[in-house]
Amino acid sequence: MPAEAPAQGLKMPSVLKFFSLVLIDDNTPHVARHPAIVYKTEKNTAIRSQMQYDQSDETVNGLPTENPWMQMNAAEDGFERPYLPHRRESNSIYRTPEHGYGSRDRLYDSLSPHKRKYSPSPDRRYYSPSREAEYPPRIPKLSPFEEKVESIPSLCDRRDPFVAQSPNLGAYRIDNDDDSDHTFVPFPALNNSYYPINTPKDYFDPFDYRYEEESRDDYDDTSSNVSVTSARQVRMVNGNLVLDCPVSDVLLNKYTTSLSEKDREFLFMRFQACTCQPADFVFRNFSLRQRFYSQPRSTEMMVVITMYNESDILLARTLKGVFKNIRHLYSLKHSSTWGPDAWQKVVVCVVSDGRTKIHPKAKALLGALGVYQEGFAKNRVNDDKVVSHIYEYTTMVGISKVAKDEIKLTTENQIPIQMVFCLKETNQKKINSHAWALEAFAPVLNPNVVVLVDVGTEPEGKALYKLWKAFKDPRVAGACGEIKASLGKNSRLLLNPLVAAQNFEYKISNILDKPTESVFGFVTVLPGAFSAYRYQALLGAPLQKYLKGEDLKRSNSGGIFNANMYLAEDRILCFELVAKQNCQWLLKYVNTAAAYTDVPEELHDFISQRRRWLNGSFFASIYSLFHFYKVWSTSHSVSRKILLHMQFLYQFINLLVSWFSLGSYFLVFRILTVYLAEPEADFAPGNVLSVFFLWLYLASIVTTFVLSFGNKPKGTKRFYLVIVAFFAILMVYMIFAAIFMAVKSIQKIMNEHAHNFSIKLIFTETRFRDLIVATTSTYALYFIGSFIFLDPYHMITSFVQYLLLSPAYINVLNIYAFCNIHDITWGTKGEDSENDLGVARVSKNTQDGELEIVIPTTKSQIDNAYVKMINELTTRVSEKEDKVNEEEEDAFYFAFIRSMTVLVWMITNFIVIALVTETGGLYQFTSDSTSSSSYLPNSRTSIFLTAILWIVAFMALFRFIGCCTYMVMKLVDWFKLRKFRNEYRTKGAAFSV
Repeated sequence: MPAEAPAQGLKMPSVLKFFSLVLIDDNTPHVARHPAIVYKTEKNTAIRSQMQYDQSDETVNGLPTENPWMQMNAAEDGFERPYLPHRRESNSIYRTPEHGYGSRDRLYDSLSPHKRKYSPSPDRRYYSPSREAEYPPRIPKLSPFEEKVESIPSLCDRRDPFVAQSPNLGAYRIDNDDDSDHTFVPFPALNNSYYPINTPKDYFDPFDYRYEEESRDDYDDTSSNVSVTSARQVRMVNGNLVLDCPVSDVLLNKYTTSLSEKDREFLFMRFQACTCQPADFVFRNFSLRQRFYSQPRSTEMMVVITMYNESDILLARTLKGVFKNIRHLYSLKHSSTWGPDAWQKVVVCVVSDGRTKIHPKAKALLGALGVYQEGFAKNRVNDDKVVSHIYEYTTMVGISKVAKDEIKLTTENQIPIQMVFCLKETNQKKINSHAWALEAFAPVLNPNVVVLVDVGTEPEGKALYKLWKAFKDPRVAGACGEIKASLGKNSRLLLNPLVAAQNFEYKISNILDKPTESVFGFVTVLPGAFSAYRYQALLGAPLQKYLKGEDLKRSNSGGIFNANMYLAEDRILCFELVAKQNCQWLLKYVNTAAAYTDVPEELHDFISQRRRWLNGSFFASIYSLFHFYKVWSTSHSVSRKILLHMQFLYQFINLLVSWFSLGSYFLVFRILTVYLAEPEADFAPGNVLSVFFLWLYLASIVTTFVLSFGNKPKGTKRFYLVIVAFFAILMVYMIFAAIFMAVKSIQKIMNEHAHNFSIKLIFTETRFRDLIVATTSTYALYFIGSFIFLDPYHMITSFVQYLLLSPAYINVLNIYAFCNIHDITWGTKGEDSENDLGVARVSKNTQDGELEIVIPTTKSQIDNAYVKMINELTTRVSEKEDKVNEEEEDAFYFAFIRSMTVLVWMITNFIVIALVTETGGLYQFTSDSTSSSSYLPNSRTSIFLTAILWIVAFMALFRFIGCCTYMVMKLVDWFKLRKFRNEYRTKGAAFSV
């Protein structure tokens, strides 16, 4: 840019009203080299200070990225000699391939003989000699690599001046990147245009200043006029609705990188209305624009982000982490795969499950990035229902900071991010979202590695690279990293015992479980929140088996076993990969690749989440154990097969322990509490506390069963909170009992062997050896393993919380999970899409291969729609707890009354049994015997039996008396009726009944 131009950019009527002074190569014959244009700043005006031409008769052969048949198509229209604009006569019509194909008129991309000229050719109003001095010529760029491309002039300012001058983009503040590298070198503009597709009639084009002149005269800033849209005719692309939609100037003005007209991926968003299922995506001629660049791009990594109704904060957190990882790939200058062109090898695909379910602010965030625009989605294309709305854009807006209620965007030192946003019309659940990524988009992009990320999960800065590096081993089919619990700023969420317990659980799993499984080559579950797969390994049986859950969902077939098994479909996929026939795929754990994920902070959310996890993992484990023989059909070595069988044996033992965990924990509780109740323990309150805790334990178990059968955790939050709190108190007492027992046992042994004491004598005490030693060794291994991985902090900050909540893990979570194996929660059958978007259809105004569609087409509509969307985020309100509707509230209430009735009924009956038989520990108060055996007291039993028998007899007698009374009354009535008949007969009257 010339020195006279101000640093903040030029005030210009259009993005590139004066784009295209392109300097011709010195070696190009017969074409004069043109000097640079010097612009002076004026409001909505750019004045050409100096410009000199050498006239030339040389014709232009078209843009470098055009296909030859496009030039032939231009020739058919009578434009065989598209002269340079400065060479044309004043009365001639100017239509160059650049204007005809790279600008507003995209409908000539089709070879249809019915060509409609939606863009009227410029006349004298726009190209009169008097105006030529005011506008520099638009000269096609013949050699874009010779000199630095002119930076894009500022756009015409037609929006709110505050928006144009402020660094704020709606509620998102454009700020410096907190993590920016001051040595960062911005990427060069590649001028690698993709093949233009279908921009509708009278569409705003930043490179067509004729449009700018018209809109300046007709512009009206009122909301009533801005919202008005009219029907346009567009040509279908391969029978589908595919549009290139200009990006708003409000967004383009934020970019600091030099762009040219051929950098269409930054200037246009592509929209596709997909009318087929994922498996038919390619068959129905849908595609992605990575395949249409003049220099086709190969995709090394596809990052799939699945979302439902998560907030914009969670989405921004995930995107920020992914963007930072792509930036790291960009910085690997010495890598054979990555480096300055790394961003072209990564595609970020966001799949949202349900158009009406997506959080409005999350959709607005995607709009702020440029990968979404309102007004283009339609319910139908002719008679075909639209299944998903697909948006594609390469954004240069980064996310610099994500706080609890604030998101900061930045355009400083940002690299481009290729994004695909798939907005599914209806809610079809997560497995269907993965079907869109793996069955629809992956066959088009053909990535080497597919990374699966859930919204709310934020990968660390180098996590994606470290995961990708694991696939250097050609045997690796899948890999996962460490999932860390997101603890908030300054780890404040550790104050929540539930979050702290989950933090400890995640850490121990990543220290003991995952590394062990990785050694065997079979990681039982690569978490869907953050994992990666080799796409070629997925093809065939593993992908078919994985997506079978989608078919089961649609037909509700397969039985309860398969339905629960596919609640943990990622476990099925892992097994199928390792057991893939004639292959030797392995799964790997990469502990250095970490990602942070949100964990439930509320108890009811935690219980609901674990219900799906426990049921899914239980049935998936049974599936893998019953199909372990498939390993012998693989190409694994014999030693590997033996290792896998050892792992299957370990899984079987683990499954048995989990199955009997409920009873095992009760036995441990009973042994410890009864020990303190024995006289030899010399603990006075032990007798009372033993019975007290026993009754509360049984009451809590019964209550949990009843609530699990009939209530949702969301409707009985307080009951579950009380139960979990009781189990935590119970755990404290059990820990005390264990320590007390250990001390007493050691004292006893030392007293008995005062002269010949040795350590091995401690292990002769049965209860001490079986309970204390086994338990303490387990926790000691936790400490040792944590120090080996140089990550012991969770043992300090989270161990106690996990210890106190472990009884709830065993009792509450397992009971609720098994009591709800019937609850598959597909929840989508019969869901209909709303007809609120309109229809793109053939009409009387269209010709063959065309559609009539109502969409925003003017600059003011596009700009105002963008500003309106980002202003959705202006008011940041605190997230309120989801309130249940009236119908749900009534359902919760009725279920609560039912459960309380059942509980009162069960408890009162148990009290009667306990009082009569002195069971449930009551013998400990009345029996003088120190024996632990129970007995039935004859006196109370006799009294009870006598009372109950006389009550039963009385009730039988009462009913017998009633029966006899009934018969007597019936006999009396018969005599009365007989007497009445006789009286009438004596009088000669007829009697009838």
